[in-house]
Amino acid sequence: MRTVTFGVSSREEISDRFIEAFKGNAQGAHISFASHELLFQTMTPLRWSLIRSIMGAGPLSIREIARRVTRDVKCVHRDVHALLDVGVLERNADGAIEFPYDVVHVDFLMKND
Repeated sequence: MRTVTFGVSSREEISDRFIEAFKGNAQGAHISFASHELLFQTMTPLRWSLIRSIMGAGPLSIREIARRVTRDVKCVHRDVHALLDVGVLERNADGAIEFPYDVVHVDFLMKND
């Protein structure tokens, strides 16, 4: 099972993971956002639904993704491109869209500074 962790990470935390990975210590897959606000702005409820519908499904066309989430192709196209732009989704050499993970783990803390 391929798992990715979504979270909020500082540059320092990302650098620490990079250094540990460089040393040969597995860090797992991470998709990090700079702030809680950015995570919530990017990962809207409709985009979470889109992710859930394509997890582990392999490469898909935007039309197929729209069919799976029963939404308009134009709206799905906009959401797919927003997720591509921030690195949540990937595009393969043939232009198909993929979310190459089977499980999503969301991990962050909220506190007053």
